[in-house]
Amino acid sequence: MMTDSQTERAIQIDFSEAYLEIRNLVRRICVDFPGVYWQKLEEAQGYPTEFVNALTAAGLLGLLIPEEYGGLGLPLGAAAATLEEIHAAGCNAGACHAQIYMMGTVLRHGNPAQKEKYLPEIAAGRLRLQAFGVTEPTSGSDTTKLKTRAEKHNDHYLINGQKVWTSRALHSDLMLLLARTTPLDRVKRKSDGLSVFLVDVRDSIGKGLQIKPIRAMINHNATEVFIESLRVPLENLIGEEGSGFRYILDSMNAERILVASEAIGDGRWFVNKASQYANDRVVFDRKIAENQGIQFPIARAYAEIEAASLMVRKATALFEAGRQCGPEANMAKLLSSEASWHAGEAALQTHGGFGFAAEYDVERKWRETRLFQIAPISTNLILSYLAEHVLGMPRSY
Repeated sequence: MMTDSQTERAIQIDFSEAYLEIRNLVRRICVDFPGVYWQKLEEAQGYPTEFVNALTAAGLLGLLIPEEYGGLGLPLGAAAATLEEIHAAGCNAGACHAQIYMMGTVLRHGNPAQKEKYLPEIAAGRLRLQAFGVTEPTSGSDTTKLKTRAEKHNDHYLINGQKVWTSRALHSDLMLLLARTTPLDRVKRKSDGLSVFLVDVRDSIGKGLQIKPIRAMINHNATEVFIESLRVPLENLIGEEGSGFRYILDSMNAERILVASEAIGDGRWFVNKASQYANDRVVFDRKIAENQGIQFPIARAYAEIEAASLMVRKATALFEAGRQCGPEANMAKLLSSEASWHAGEAALQTHGGFGFAAEYDVERKWRETRLFQIAPISTNLILSYLAEHVLGMPRSY
């Protein structure tokens, strides 16, 4: 039987020290990319090339790629720890996280030739797989209604359509693209007839592929992608034609878990930033941290972050065990996004007017963390999913 001290130690190992070596590595890297680095990038709407290169050199963007292909061969929990620490350090993983969560589609459904061709290059940093072409201007989150069409012609597919909010497309060598290969009115289930393609962006620009940047509230290098008579070789089809929707679901659960981890990191940054400022700031001859009006929102945000973190860990454990984790992945994303937003609100309110000053980084992180309630899936869609598929209520849309 374990003693109280042994139990406490076991909890510490399971949670606080999960992937401690990786966490420490990420912290060391992030020290070289302080707030002023991200502030300058925002001013120029630039891409954090140096930051991404540092993560790549450390092997962190290939950590899910098996060792036989030059990656670290680690489970999803290692990726979650990596992204959490990036955000907890005040940095942002939006420039590179797609390469991690999109690996599921290629690893689980790509054929041996595709893996042999692309994975070693991605793991070595010679290729970037950062773009995920799914969302469209008219269909939004209703993925089965997308209009991008791929038609087979002898040794290639001819693709026409349009994508929007395809982040990093101008900074990626490869793009996973979801297109309809069988018209919607010819399939039994609306999720059938969708296929995933691996598009070589480098060879496609100006040859049927056009990418335009979208200036947005946050600097995620978002783009709109226009596709006109784009030729994609047959061998670039991932898995079986028509099964693409099922393939991207693998990536979506991983994506939600990893984005939830980023939100947890943001929340920890906000709580630490607010606590430190409250202890340092003196108004009316007393630290503002002595006021319950300051203490309570920060303390509540801390509690929410810790609770949401447990759901992230549960979802991660289920995913790693190969079990169904849709409800848990969605709940992790929902709870983490709201907890980080509440923490951001507490930090902004604690800083008062200085919270709006770019040099404090609070307003930047506040804007960045607000995204998590909208993308990669909105809060209301998660609630609809839980109501219908978990609680057995009627479909609401």
